Amino acid sequence: MKDQKIEVLSVNISEKKGVVKHAVPEIILDEKGVRTDAHAGSWHRQVSMLAQESIGKFEEKAGRKIKFGEFAENITTKGMELFHAKPFDRFVNESLELEVTQIGKKCHGDNCAIFREVGNCVMPKEGIFVRVLRGGELKAGIEFEYIPKVFKIRVITLSDRASSGEYEDRSGPRITDLVEAYFQKINWRCEIENILIPDDPKKLAALLDDACSKKVDIVFTTGGTGIGPKDFTPEVVKSYLDMEIPGIMELIRMKYGQEKPNAILSRGVAGVMNETLVYAIPGSVKAVVEYMNEITSTLQHLIFMLHALDVH
Repeated sequence: MKDQKIEVLSVNISEKKGVVKHAVPEIILDEKGVRTDAHAGSWHRQVSMLAQESIGKFEEKAGRKIKFGEFAENITTKGMELFHAKPFDRFVNESLELEVTQIGKKCHGDNCAIFREVGNCVMPKEGIFVRVLRGGELKAGIEFEYIPKVFKIRVITLSDRASSGEYEDRSGPRITDLVEAYFQKINWRCEIENILIPDDPKKLAALLDDACSKKVDIVFTTGGTGIGPKDFTPEVVKSYLDMEIPGIMELIRMKYGQEKPNAILSRGVAGVMNETLVYAIPGSVKAVVEYMNEITSTLQHLIFMLHALDVH
C-alpha cells in the first residue's frame, strides 16, 4: 500500500468499557492513550480507530446511519481502509505519532453492549488499535500521514575466501531469499542489506555497532560458528547481547544432530541487542536452510514480544 493521508472525522470517548463512545470536541493523547477514556492504560490497545469506509459498508447493510463512536472507536477517520494496516505501521503528523499494535479483536457478541445496541459490530474485523508514541491534542479535521513499517534486515557473511573472490558467497544470498519469502508470506515489508567481510572480529563488531545505531531490526550472521582458529562469531555476537535466547539454537542442534552428529558442534547464537534480534548461524548453505526453517517459525512472535505486543 502506498503512503497516504487520513483525516480525522471525529474523536470519541467513554468512561466505561463495552459501551458506545460519544463524540467530543477534542481529546488529549498521552503515553497511556486517550486521557479520561476507559480503555487508556499501559497496554497495547490504548486507542481504537475505525474508518468511515468500514462504517459506510455497515450502514448500507443495516439500512441506517451510524453515529461517530457507536462502534466504540476513539478515532473515526476517512482516507483509507484501516484494516489494511499492519502492526508497527504508523500514523504521523507534526505533533502526534501513533503506532499500530493490533488489527481487529475478539467479538463478545451478546455480552457486549455495543453488539446488543447496534446488532453487529465492525470493530472486530476492520477496526485497529494503536499506541501513542508522541502525544498531544487531537480533534476532527487533523490529518495523519500513513507510514508503513519497513523492517531493516542486515545479513553478514564472514569468509576470508569469499571476500577475496576465491568463491562466490552463496550462504548470505540464501538467507536473503528465505527472509524475503517469509516476509512476503506474512505480508510485511522488509529491506535487506547483504555484507560480505573476511573473518575479522573487529569488522564484525563495527557492523554490529552500526546496526545498533541505525536501529536495524534483525541481523543474521553466517559463518564462524565452529571451533577453528578463525571461528569467533559467537564470542563477538554474545558480547553485544542484552539477552540470549538459547532455546532456538538448542532445538536446532538437537533436531538435526540426531541424524547428523556433527550438527551439535555448531555454536550458533540467538539473542537481543538493544531492540535488534541477532542470529549467528553456520556458513554452509545446507545449514542455512535448516536454521532458517526453525528461526522463522518463531520470528514474528519474537518481534511482537520484543516490542511489548501481547498478541496471544
